[in-house]
Amino acid sequence: MSATEGAGRLVTGPGMLLVWLYGVMSVGAVSRSIYQIATEFDRAPLAYALSAVAAVVYAFITYTLVRGGEMARRAALVCCAAELVGVLTVGTWTLADPSAFPDATVWSDYGYGYIFIPVLLPVTGIWWLRRSRATA
Repeated sequence: MSATEGAGRLVTGPGMLLVWLYGVMSVGAVSRSIYQIATEFDRAPLAYALSAVAAVVYAFITYTLVRGGEMARRAALVCCAAELVGVLTVGTWTLADPSAFPDATVWSDYGYGYIFIPVLLPVTGIWWLRRSRATA
């Protein structure tokens, strides 16, 4: 199977929506983290570093979805699972110990500031990536 065939399989239907959403989240998280790290890092270093991690995760998943192919699908699946663990961990941490986060991260309160997209995106991504393999 060529990379083109794999790419077509991952970015059709719900896959195209995932690419679009991950792309938007990438741009938003990258912009936010660069600005916050450059101007206010001493205010909330943990929160801003976690936002930068989220940005890298979003960008990588976007890339792998667009790239396509079985290896990229597996990498995206692992990354979506890691993202979900991160969202659940950071979301719980921000609720349990709000003083640890003087400012919000992308994943704070399970993505409340982003209409819960950060917690819904990896679940949807995992579903789509598993489904796309089943139809292959």
